[in-house]
Amino acid sequence: MTAERIGELAALGTSVLWALTYVQFTIAVRAIGPLRLNRLRLSVALVCLFVAHAVVYRSPVPLDAEAVRWGWLILSGVFGFAISDAFLFSALLRLGAHRTSLLMALIPVVSTLLAWGAFGERLTWLQIVAACITVGGITLVVSARRPHDPKGEPTGHAVAGVLFAVGAVAAQSLRYILSKQGMSGGYSVLSTNVIQILAATIAVWIPALVSGSWRASLSAPFGRRAAASTIGGAITGPFLGVTLSLVALARAPVGIASTLMALVPVFLLPFSRFVLKETIGFRAVVGTLLAVGGVAVLLLV
Repeated sequence: MTAERIGELAALGTSVLWALTYVQFTIAVRAIGPLRLNRLRLSVALVCLFVAHAVVYRSPVPLDAEAVRWGWLILSGVFGFAISDAFLFSALLRLGAHRTSLLMALIPVVSTLLAWGAFGERLTWLQIVAACITVGGITLVVSARRPHDPKGEPTGHAVAGVLFAVGAVAAQSLRYILSKQGMSGGYSVLSTNVIQILAATIAVWIPALVSGSWRASLSAPFGRRAAASTIGGAITGPFLGVTLSLVALARAPVGIASTLMALVPVFLLPFSRFVLKETIGFRAVVGTLLAVGGVAVLLLV
């Protein structure tokens, strides 16, 4: 199996894990709010990564990384997790998981443009068409109104949600580029993730320490479901999901990897049907088939 194919499969695995993460964080953010969720889930993920890194490399923190590499990965962590996910959680509160996912499907387009400028990566016309089909299928899936969607929500509320989602797209696309730069030369994926999550965790806790709100983040009560969703989402998202995403970015072109990782809304369908008990309509099925067809072309060309 070629390195690029491994990267593509890792990107697909990332989408599955992030679909699980979406479900869990949607539950958690409604219970404890976006800022508190961002701090707690990064802290949980960092502990998991420290343990994993210590087991593999006998040190919780990568001490062999050069200063320049630390710089790239610190920036990647701050943009991709401290900033992007703060925007993402705020969008989830205002738009819900499906409409937020729709806007996050812009990541492949933005990432491909950034990679074109930063790395000179090129896609064939067939790959471009396949990527468009994939994103079109995702759009069709997540743009369908669910029967229980709220109607008549305040315009300003929706506009704020869109702006938060666009901010998340921009920051996450930048993370892809910074991560690829920081991993240059075949640097360890696990070490990369440790540096990124460490930087992001410090970045989200510093304002809390300065403002004194850290006490509320740690001591305010929340139910078992919110706690389980926060911990579970931290494991499937920043710990396992992001590690797989770094494998994808290291071994596959940014445009293809980010397109496959944008399949999260499609993989959300079974979770929506069987976990959230939502009705899956004909439009969602057609969109899923289009998106899967686009993925098949990407894998075969």
